[in-house]
Amino acid sequence: MVDRGTENGEENGDARPRPPIGALIALLVLIVLVLGGLWLTQKLSAQARLENCLASGRTNCLSITSPEAR
Repeated sequence: MVDRGTENGEENGDARPRPPIGALIALLVLIVLVLGGLWLTQKLSAQARLENCLASGRTNCLSITSPEAR
């Protein structure tokens, strides 16, 4: 049978606890979800503004972008 250490993370006399990998992965997933939600909110808001402009009968609803300097 393989010795996996004690419940508090000690292996072969090492008193340092194991890092909480599960908590770090959950934090990373949470950060990705929050950033994705912010991005999606921004995109939906821009689309709603464009649709409102078009619904009001205007024809110049897109923003003008200037070409990059060479």
